[in-house]
Order: sequence, then structure tokens, then C-alpha cells
Amino acid sequence: MAATGALCLVIGLIFAGVSVSFLTDAKRARGTVVALDWREDHGGGSRKVRSDDEPVAYPVIEFTPADGTPRKFRDSAGSNPPSYEVGEQVEVLYRPGSPEDARIKGFLSLWLMPLIFGGIGLVFTGIATVMALVTRRRR
Repeated sequence: MAATGALCLVIGLIFAGVSVSFLTDAKRARGTVVALDWREDHGGGSRKVRSDDEPVAYPVIEFTPADGTPRKFRDSAGSNPPSYEVGEQVEVLYRPGSPEDARIKGFLSLWLMPLIFGGIGLVFTGIATVMALVTRRRR
């Protein structure tokens, strides 16, 4: 359990580093939500599909970076109910050298993965630490 917790913490730190690196280099542009991409997200093949599962809406954003070429991208964070409406203006962050690498400037888009892995890592590491302390006291 401690090894799994440590691995999740490392993965969370890597994702956090990627987000920080992205924010350091990112340029800003104004974008518009042009569509909602509804998908049946069931967490991969290992999770059973239930009848009460609902589709998740991923915003599709169009923006024009500094090079003047309009771009579209689907944000990596989806939700139900949708977090954005078609026609809504959003702030977009993108890498100047590769504007196809773009994200909505928002908490979920930037920090969801580091928080998930970091949180799981902290819980597993905490449980393993408590178990080790209890076992040590019993001896």
C-alpha cells in the first residue's frame, strides 16, 4: 500500500509539473465554446456500465492564436451538467510553438489530474503509515 501511495504521489507531482510548465510558457487568447461533445464516459473497460450513467459534455473551443490561424480543440475536462454553454466566451491558454496544445484557463483543465493522483497517494501513504505505526506498537 505504501508503494502504491508513493507511486501515485510521484505521478501527481509529474502532472503538477506539466501544468506548471504549461502555465509558464502559455500565451492567452479569447475563445468561444462552439459545441459540446457529449460522450458516454464509463471510466474505461474495467468499470461496469450502469443504467444510471449519463453522458459527459466536453466543451469544443475555437480560438485564434497569435499566428492568426483559427484553431479548435476539445477540452480534456468534461462534466454533467455542462460547465460551459455554446457561445460562451472563455480564456484559452496555449503553447506559442504548438497552438494545438491548448486548454481552457480553468481549475479542472489544469489541476484535476494532479489532485486525483496526489489525493490517492496521500490517502494510501497515510493508511500505510498508520498501519505501520499500529503494527510497531503491538510488538
